[in-house]
Amino acid sequence: MTLNQVLSELQAAQAESGRPEGSVRLVVVSKGQSLDAIETQILAGSSTLAAPVMLAENRGQELRDKVKEARERGWQERFLPTEWHFIGPLQRNKIKYLEPVSLIHTLEAAWQVQAIAQAAEGWGHAPAVLIQLHNGEAQKHGVAPEDAAALYHEAVQSGLEVRGLMVMAPYGDPEAARQVFGQAARCAADLNLSELSMGMSDDFIPAIQQGATLVRIGRRLFT
Repeated sequence: MTLNQVLSELQAAQAESGRPEGSVRLVVVSKGQSLDAIETQILAGSSTLAAPVMLAENRGQELRDKVKEARERGWQERFLPTEWHFIGPLQRNKIKYLEPVSLIHTLEAAWQVQAIAQAAEGWGHAPAVLIQLHNGEAQKHGVAPEDAAALYHEAVQSGLEVRGLMVMAPYGDPEAARQVFGQAARCAADLNLSELSMGMSDDFIPAIQQGATLVRIGRRLFT
């Protein structure tokens, strides 16, 4: 699908859910895509996107290399401003690669709070973070919803800006997805957090219906 087609679907779901215009924003999942593909399929038509264009990676080294090459190509002069997000599991020895990141979607443990805060001292700035909630599947990452408040307070006390929550829904189960998204929305409201990163290529419509503010879409944009 084209960028404009995906944006039309997103905007239609936003309107049908009674959400205000601009309340749901697209995060382009650029992991595994070449810079040529990102330029051609996203940035060349980015005038239809609100700035900045949000690009999400899940591997530290790939993020590092793409940011370097994007600078060499002069993206900031040729296209709308871009910002990089990180959506992969946080590993202690890979946090050093996250200096260019504006938003980390996957905070799930106290040690990560301390590692990010320590790295940020050397960088001179700290990325904002989202707390990832566990969705009930044993193999998935995330903190249990009942433990989110403690992690939130620890992150704030360490000087990190916690903007909201992130969750991944169980794949292929629309009703379970709706329940997971609803639980995340209630948890965010309890913590007075406004950002909700939830919904991907196959389930972004129920995510928007449940209050998503950021939807992470990759496959629909690059196939």
